[in-house]
Amino acid sequence: MPSETQSQVAFVSKKLLWAGWIASALPVLMLIVSGVMKFVKPAPLVEGFARFGYSDSLALGIGIVELACTVIYLIPRTSVLGAILLTGYLGGATATHVRIGDPFFVPIVLGVLVWAGLLLREERLRALLPLRS
Repeated sequence: MPSETQSQVAFVSKKLLWAGWIASALPVLMLIVSGVMKFVKPAPLVEGFARFGYSDSLALGIGIVELACTVIYLIPRTSVLGAILLTGYLGGATATHVRIGDPFFVPIVLGVLVWAGLLLREERLRALLPLRS
């Protein structure tokens, strides 16, 4: 029969796991919508690409990279690699916004949520980081 502390640890781990998936859901949903939009290429996306100085012919490739990184992040075995890849992708998005003088906090917030969600749901990652009280 499990002791009280074992069941308490399991309960806390389940809470952290759920909190991690919830924190991961927002950036994942936004990245999926953004990636799909790059396949559809609506007029606002084409205008945005022109404003950023990119050809709209790049949208398909960027969308594939965005969706691939997001799928890698969603698979528990490859989630750390996915977070690293998404960090690079969102860093490029941040640089694009900074370059033209747009507000750039959205890709930064998404990147923070990617790592916060992963930190909450991945016990091995929590063991590596010295965030203990």
